[in-house]
Amino acid sequence: MSKSRLKKLLLFLFHGKPKPVYAKITCLEPSMKLKGKKIVVTGGGSGLGYAMAKRFAEEGAEVLITGRNIETLSKSADEIGCKYQQMDIKDISACDSFLEKADNLLGGINCLVNNAGISLHESSFFDVTEETFRSQVDTNLTGTFFLTQHFAKYLIRKETEGNILVISSETGITSDIRPYGYTKAALNSMVEGIAYMLAKQNIRINAIAPGITASQMTGKDPNGDISSKKEMLGRVYLPEEVAEIAAFILSDAASCLTGQTLVCNNGKTINARVK
Repeated sequence: MSKSRLKKLLLFLFHGKPKPVYAKITCLEPSMKLKGKKIVVTGGGSGLGYAMAKRFAEEGAEVLITGRNIETLSKSADEIGCKYQQMDIKDISACDSFLEKADNLLGGINCLVNNAGISLHESSFFDVTEETFRSQVDTNLTGTFFLTQHFAKYLIRKETEGNILVISSETGITSDIRPYGYTKAALNSMVEGIAYMLAKQNIRINAIAPGITASQMTGKDPNGDISSKKEMLGRVYLPEEVAEIAAFILSDAASCLTGQTLVCNNGKTINARVK
Protein backbone atom coordinates (compact mmCIF):
# COMPACT_ATOMS: atom_id res chain seq x y z
CA MET A 1 0.00 0.00 0.00
CA SER A 2 1.35 3.43 -0.97
CA LYS A 3 2.05 6.08 1.68
CA SER A 4 -0.75 8.31 0.39
CA ARG A 5 -3.33 5.51 0.61
CA LEU A 6 -2.10 4.51 4.06
CA LYS A 7 -2.42 8.12 5.19
CA LYS A 8 -5.98 8.32 3.86
CA LEU A 9 -6.86 5.05 5.61
CA LEU A 10 -5.50 6.27 8.95
CA LEU A 11 -7.35 9.58 8.62
CA PHE A 12 -10.55 7.67 7.93
CA LEU A 13 -10.06 5.37 10.92
CA PHE A 14 -9.39 8.26 13.33
CA HIS A 15 -11.68 10.96 11.95
CA GLY A 16 -14.27 9.14 9.84
CA LYS A 17 -15.33 10.05 6.33
CA PRO A 18 -14.52 13.72 5.58
CA LYS A 19 -17.42 16.00 4.78
CA PRO A 20 -17.58 17.23 1.19
CA VAL A 21 -16.75 20.88 0.60
CA TYR A 22 -18.49 23.14 -1.88
CA ALA A 23 -17.83 26.79 -2.67
CA LYS A 24 -20.16 29.70 -3.08
CA ILE A 25 -18.37 32.55 -4.79
CA THR A 26 -19.40 36.03 -5.78
CA CYS A 27 -18.57 37.39 -9.23
CA LEU A 28 -18.93 41.02 -10.20
CA GLU A 29 -21.82 41.96 -12.43
CA PRO A 30 -20.65 42.22 -16.06
CA SER A 31 -19.85 45.85 -16.86
CA MET A 32 -18.59 45.52 -20.44
CA LYS A 33 -15.09 46.37 -19.20
CA LEU A 34 -13.59 44.33 -22.02
CA LYS A 35 -15.56 45.93 -24.83
CA GLY A 36 -13.23 46.49 -27.77
CA LYS A 37 -10.87 43.72 -26.66
CA LYS A 38 -10.16 40.95 -29.15
CA ILE A 39 -8.81 38.06 -27.15
CA VAL A 40 -7.20 34.74 -28.10
CA VAL A 41 -7.30 32.09 -25.35
CA THR A 42 -5.10 29.02 -25.84
CA GLY A 43 -6.45 25.83 -24.31
CA GLY A 44 -9.85 27.48 -24.21
CA GLY A 45 -12.03 24.46 -24.84
CA SER A 46 -12.33 23.32 -21.23
CA GLY A 47 -11.37 23.99 -17.63
CA LEU A 48 -9.87 27.34 -16.72
CA GLY A 49 -9.49 28.36 -20.37
CA TYR A 50 -13.21 27.85 -20.94
CA ALA A 51 -14.12 29.80 -17.78
CA MET A 52 -11.91 32.71 -18.81
CA ALA A 53 -13.21 32.80 -22.38
CA LYS A 54 -16.78 32.77 -21.08
CA ARG A 55 -16.08 35.59 -18.65
CA PHE A 56 -14.33 37.68 -21.30
CA ALA A 57 -17.31 37.30 -23.64
CA GLU A 58 -19.68 38.32 -20.84
CA GLU A 59 -17.59 41.46 -20.39
CA GLY A 60 -18.04 42.44 -24.04
CA ALA A 61 -14.87 41.04 -25.61
CA GLU A 62 -14.66 39.25 -28.92
CA VAL A 63 -13.04 35.91 -28.13
CA LEU A 64 -11.34 33.12 -30.03
CA ILE A 65 -10.46 29.85 -28.28
CA THR A 66 -7.84 27.38 -29.43
CA GLY A 67 -6.97 23.77 -28.67
CA ARG A 68 -6.20 20.43 -30.25
CA ASN A 69 -9.63 18.79 -30.10
CA ILE A 70 -11.84 20.32 -32.78
CA GLU A 71 -15.05 18.76 -31.42
CA THR A 72 -14.46 20.16 -27.94
CA LEU A 73 -13.64 23.57 -29.39
CA SER A 74 -16.76 23.64 -31.56
CA LYS A 75 -19.04 22.68 -28.65
CA SER A 76 -17.43 25.16 -26.25
CA ALA A 77 -17.50 27.98 -28.78
CA ASP A 78 -21.24 27.45 -29.30
CA GLU A 79 -21.83 27.61 -25.54
CA ILE A 80 -19.69 30.72 -25.07
CA GLY A 81 -20.72 32.48 -28.26
CA CYS A 82 -17.19 32.91 -29.57
CA LYS A 83 -14.97 31.81 -32.44
CA TYR A 84 -12.53 28.91 -32.42
CA GLN A 85 -9.47 27.67 -34.25
CA GLN A 86 -7.61 24.38 -33.91
CA MET A 87 -3.98 24.70 -32.84
CA ASP A 88 -1.27 22.68 -31.11
CA ILE A 89 0.82 25.06 -29.01
CA LYS A 90 3.88 22.84 -29.55
CA ASP A 91 3.82 23.53 -33.32
CA ILE A 92 6.02 26.61 -33.32
CA SER A 93 6.21 26.73 -37.12
CA ALA A 94 2.45 27.43 -37.20
CA CYS A 95 2.54 30.54 -34.99
CA ASP A 96 2.46 33.10 -37.80
CA SER A 97 -0.22 31.34 -39.84
CA PHE A 98 -2.30 30.86 -36.69
CA LEU A 99 -2.13 34.55 -35.80
CA GLU A 100 -2.98 35.51 -39.37
CA LYS A 101 -6.11 33.32 -39.32
CA ALA A 102 -7.08 34.58 -35.86
CA ASP A 103 -6.60 38.15 -37.06
CA ASN A 104 -8.99 37.50 -39.94
CA LEU A 105 -11.58 35.82 -37.71
CA LEU A 106 -11.56 38.53 -35.04
CA GLY A 107 -10.74 41.51 -37.21
CA GLY A 108 -7.54 42.05 -35.27
CA ILE A 109 -6.08 40.81 -31.97
CA ASN A 110 -5.04 42.91 -28.98
CA CYS A 111 -4.96 40.34 -26.17
CA LEU A 112 -3.35 36.90 -25.88
CA VAL A 113 -4.02 34.55 -22.97
CA ASN A 114 -1.43 31.77 -22.74
CA ASN A 115 -3.43 29.16 -20.88
CA ALA A 116 -2.56 25.89 -22.66
CA GLY A 117 -0.47 23.63 -20.47
CA ILE A 118 -0.09 20.10 -19.15
CA SER A 119 0.99 18.42 -15.94
CA LEU A 120 1.86 14.74 -16.06
CA HIS A 121 1.77 14.42 -12.26
CA GLU A 122 4.88 12.29 -11.82
CA SER A 123 4.80 10.81 -8.34
CA SER A 124 8.41 11.78 -7.56
CA PHE A 125 11.64 13.28 -8.90
CA PHE A 126 12.83 9.77 -9.76
CA ASP A 127 9.77 9.01 -11.88
CA VAL A 128 10.44 11.84 -14.34
CA THR A 129 11.50 10.51 -17.73
CA GLU A 130 13.05 12.31 -20.67
CA GLU A 131 9.75 11.95 -22.50
CA THR A 132 7.60 13.43 -19.72
CA PHE A 133 10.15 16.20 -19.15
CA ARG A 134 10.26 17.23 -22.80
CA SER A 135 6.50 17.01 -23.22
CA GLN A 136 5.84 19.47 -20.40
CA VAL A 137 8.65 21.83 -21.38
CA ASP A 138 7.57 21.84 -25.04
CA THR A 139 3.95 22.65 -24.18
CA ASN A 140 4.19 24.85 -21.10
CA LEU A 141 7.35 26.80 -21.80
CA THR A 142 8.60 26.54 -25.39
CA GLY A 143 5.18 26.81 -27.02
CA THR A 144 4.14 29.69 -24.78
CA PHE A 145 7.41 31.55 -25.31
CA PHE A 146 7.31 31.43 -29.09
CA LEU A 147 3.60 32.24 -29.42
CA THR A 148 4.22 35.24 -27.15
CA GLN A 149 7.21 36.25 -29.25
CA HIS A 150 5.25 36.05 -32.52
CA PHE A 151 2.32 37.92 -30.98
CA ALA A 152 4.60 40.72 -29.75
CA LYS A 153 6.03 41.02 -33.27
CA TYR A 154 2.48 41.12 -34.61
CA LEU A 155 1.56 44.00 -32.27
CA ILE A 156 4.71 45.96 -33.12
CA ARG A 157 4.13 45.44 -36.83
CA LYS A 158 0.54 46.66 -36.46
CA GLU A 159 1.74 49.58 -34.29
CA THR A 160 -0.93 48.81 -31.71
CA GLU A 161 -0.96 48.40 -27.94
CA GLY A 162 -1.59 44.96 -26.53
CA ASN A 163 -1.98 42.79 -23.49
CA ILE A 164 -0.56 39.34 -22.76
CA LEU A 165 -1.60 37.11 -19.87
CA VAL A 166 0.26 33.95 -18.88
CA ILE A 167 -1.35 31.30 -16.69
CA SER A 168 1.39 30.17 -14.36
CA SER A 169 0.96 28.21 -11.11
CA GLU A 170 1.76 28.39 -7.42
CA THR A 171 4.29 25.62 -8.16
CA GLY A 172 6.33 28.24 -10.00
CA ILE A 173 6.58 30.31 -6.81
CA THR A 174 7.95 27.55 -4.58
CA SER A 175 10.70 24.97 -5.00
CA ASP A 176 9.62 21.88 -6.91
CA ILE A 177 10.90 18.46 -7.93
CA ARG A 178 8.89 18.06 -11.14
CA PRO A 179 9.11 19.60 -14.63
CA TYR A 180 5.69 21.25 -14.33
CA GLY A 181 6.92 23.54 -11.57
CA TYR A 182 10.15 24.30 -13.42
CA THR A 183 8.23 25.42 -16.51
CA LYS A 184 6.02 27.72 -14.45
CA ALA A 185 8.99 29.29 -12.65
CA ALA A 186 10.58 29.98 -16.03
CA LEU A 187 7.36 31.59 -17.27
CA ASN A 188 7.32 33.93 -14.27
CA SER A 189 10.84 35.07 -15.13
CA MET A 190 9.86 35.45 -18.79
CA VAL A 191 6.95 37.70 -17.85
CA GLU A 192 9.21 40.10 -15.94
CA GLY A 193 11.81 40.29 -18.70
CA ILE A 194 9.35 40.83 -21.54
CA ALA A 195 7.37 43.37 -19.52
CA TYR A 196 10.43 45.53 -19.00
CA MET A 197 11.41 45.29 -22.66
CA LEU A 198 7.97 46.16 -24.09
CA ALA A 199 6.58 48.59 -21.50
CA LYS A 200 7.43 51.72 -23.51
CA GLN A 201 5.60 50.27 -26.51
CA ASN A 202 2.43 50.00 -24.43
CA ILE A 203 2.43 46.22 -24.49
CA ARG A 204 1.65 44.75 -21.08
CA ILE A 205 2.31 41.21 -19.90
CA ASN A 206 1.36 39.67 -16.55
CA ALA A 207 0.84 36.23 -15.06
CA ILE A 208 -1.64 34.60 -12.73
CA ALA A 209 -0.33 31.81 -10.49
CA PRO A 210 -3.40 30.01 -9.14
CA GLY A 211 -3.49 27.39 -6.45
CA ILE A 212 -4.98 24.03 -7.38
CA THR A 213 -8.01 24.78 -9.54
CA ALA A 214 -10.88 22.36 -10.09
CA SER A 215 -10.57 20.91 -13.59
CA GLN A 216 -10.12 17.67 -15.48
CA MET A 217 -6.33 18.09 -15.26
CA THR A 218 -6.36 18.33 -11.46
CA GLY A 219 -9.01 15.65 -11.03
CA LYS A 220 -11.37 17.92 -9.09
CA ASP A 221 -14.93 18.46 -10.34
CA PRO A 222 -15.91 22.15 -10.02
CA ASN A 223 -19.52 21.04 -9.54
CA GLY A 224 -18.68 18.45 -6.88
CA ASP A 225 -16.64 18.03 -3.72
CA ILE A 226 -13.64 20.36 -3.92
CA SER A 227 -12.24 19.71 -0.45
CA SER A 228 -8.48 19.73 0.04
CA LYS A 229 -6.81 19.87 3.44
CA LYS A 230 -3.63 21.21 1.84
CA GLU A 231 -5.33 24.48 0.87
CA MET A 232 -5.77 27.51 3.12
CA LEU A 233 -9.57 27.47 2.82
CA GLY A 234 -9.83 23.68 2.95
CA ARG A 235 -10.79 23.56 -0.71
CA VAL A 236 -9.33 24.01 -4.18
CA TYR A 237 -10.31 26.99 -6.28
CA LEU A 238 -12.98 27.33 -8.93
CA PRO A 239 -12.09 28.35 -12.50
CA GLU A 240 -14.54 31.25 -12.25
CA GLU A 241 -12.52 32.75 -9.38
CA VAL A 242 -9.39 32.90 -11.49
CA ALA A 243 -11.34 34.10 -14.54
CA GLU A 244 -12.51 37.11 -12.54
CA ILE A 245 -8.89 38.13 -11.89
CA ALA A 246 -7.99 37.52 -15.54
CA ALA A 247 -10.77 39.81 -16.76
CA PHE A 248 -9.49 42.61 -14.54
CA ILE A 249 -5.89 42.21 -15.73
CA LEU A 250 -6.95 42.43 -19.39
CA SER A 251 -9.11 45.48 -18.75
CA ASP A 252 -7.97 49.09 -19.03
CA ALA A 253 -8.51 49.39 -15.27
CA ALA A 254 -5.21 47.51 -14.87
CA SER A 255 -3.30 49.72 -17.32
CA CYS A 256 -0.49 50.41 -14.81
CA LEU A 257 0.09 46.70 -14.16
CA THR A 258 2.83 44.86 -16.05
CA GLY A 259 5.53 42.33 -15.25
CA GLN A 260 3.61 40.99 -12.25
CA THR A 261 2.69 37.48 -11.18
CA LEU A 262 -0.50 37.53 -9.13
CA VAL A 263 -0.58 34.53 -6.81
CA CYS A 264 -4.17 33.42 -6.21
CA ASN A 265 -4.05 30.88 -3.38
CA ASN A 266 -5.09 32.76 -0.24
CA GLY A 267 -1.52 33.19 0.94
CA LYS A 268 -0.58 29.50 0.91
CA THR A 269 2.89 30.13 -0.51
CA ILE A 270 3.75 33.11 1.70
CA ASN A 271 6.89 32.34 3.69
CA ALA A 272 5.55 33.70 6.97
CA ARG A 273 6.88 33.41 10.50
CA VAL A 274 3.91 33.59 12.82
CA LYS A 275 4.50 33.74 16.59
